[in-house]
Amino acid sequence: MTCKILTIVGARPQFVKAAPVGHAIKKMDGLQEVLVHTGQHYDTAMSEVFFEELGIAAPAYNLGVGGGGHGEMTGRMLMALEPLMAEEKPDAVLVYGDTNSTLAGALTAAKIHIPVFHVEAGLRSFRMTMPEEINRRMTDHVANLLFCPTKRAVNNLKREGIEKGVLFVGDVMYDSALLAAKTDAGSDIVERLDLQTTAYEVATVHRAENTDNPQALTEVLSFLKERALNMPVVLPLHPRTRNAAAKHGQTFDGLMVIDPLGYLEMAHLIRGSAGVLTDSGGLQKEAYFHRVPCITLRDETEWVETIDNGWNRLWKSPKNYEEKRDISEYGTGNSADKIVKAMIGFLNDVA
Repeated sequence: MTCKILTIVGARPQFVKAAPVGHAIKKMDGLQEVLVHTGQHYDTAMSEVFFEELGIAAPAYNLGVGGGGHGEMTGRMLMALEPLMAEEKPDAVLVYGDTNSTLAGALTAAKIHIPVFHVEAGLRSFRMTMPEEINRRMTDHVANLLFCPTKRAVNNLKREGIEKGVLFVGDVMYDSALLAAKTDAGSDIVERLDLQTTAYEVATVHRAENTDNPQALTEVLSFLKERALNMPVVLPLHPRTRNAAAKHGQTFDGLMVIDPLGYLEMAHLIRGSAGVLTDSGGLQKEAYFHRVPCITLRDETEWVETIDNGWNRLWKSPKNYEEKRDISEYGTGNSADKIVKAMIGFLNDVA
């Protein structure tokens, strides 16, 4: 008997997480994966290139649901996903992270009684003004299997009364980072940008809390420009940030603005840098995976262990780093295998 997993992705971090799990599914008898791309990140630089680089097969479905406000986007995804699930009749729906695609996939499946599996469950910023915090909390409360990357995530769920189906598996992004480190693809990015290894910093800005508020965007860009007085700051520019800056009359003067990069190029760019400046949750970890210090352009982070172990700090906090220590919780690069074995176990039990 073959069980069908409907995997729903829509944004760059989800492609990175889905790649090792998808490869592990292919190696396992008894599982079939059907990949659905919601279209939340819909241009080539933010989407298609990741599938190519990470060896992910083209999605079976691309819903083309991109743009619009949070409610509109999530609602359109719900409308598109329900008939799709009714047609495919999956045995379970697999979602990743904390985007609108995550929430739409989880809610649609839960309402029509399809089991929900959530990778990167239990993370909390404890800031309900963040759309991502709402998405992850609601997804966790309807999920049947909750794959936690850290023990703190497990404890967060326990405090909310969620203990059934909770598994500590480590971080699938570490699986992807180890793969990226072994490939030469994109490794010439530092040379192509005419940079010197460890003599530049990499920045990314895309969170709504930094882009939708003109004052916040001004503060972030001023901080990056101040950093650029000491060494080049490379800013692969997210479309949302470009549009917000144009709307609010902001400039990127003094920063090395480039188009968004694929996963492998970005990994090599981070690996050769002196530091990472970001509001991205994923890049905080990728900085650690490549053993590069990070400054998070937010007032909190879900990945508190990167701070506790000296690799990260919040941008408005004291400038000293703690002694740097390895983070054993992220695992050894076999998180995807643990996830797939757990999914098979669950589906066999309910068969």
